[in-house]
Amino acid sequence: MRIAVTYEDGEIFQHFGRTEQFKVYDIEDGKVISSQVVGTDGRGHGALAGVLGEMNADTLICGGIGGGAQAALAEAGIRLYGGASGSADAAVEALLVGTLEFNPQVQCGHHGEHHHEGGCGSHGCGAH
Repeated sequence: MRIAVTYEDGEIFQHFGRTEQFKVYDIEDGKVISSQVVGTDGRGHGALAGVLGEMNADTLICGGIGGGAQAALAEAGIRLYGGASGSADAAVEALLVGTLEFNPQVQCGHHGEHHHEGGCGSHGCGAH
């Protein structure tokens, strides 16, 4: 299993389409065996599903995420745990033990609004 988390300064970055980094965790026997931070090479929004596919990620933990990106992830066979927040490492550990708090109905449906410095993270997009 390979889990990717939208990542910034140790935390889950709150706007999938604007994430500049993923932290990628390799899992064996229910445990993290390695992790690394990987850049997105400036790609964003729908292209990020392709980035995750190139990384062989099969699971994504993120904050806010729009419907188009959700569809691209579903088409790529990547499981989505959206609406999560807090420490990236803690979120992965919580997912592995079945206690990750996430929102299966997460949406970031206000594209073009409030997207100034800080993106969705500054207004809690993951909470919608």
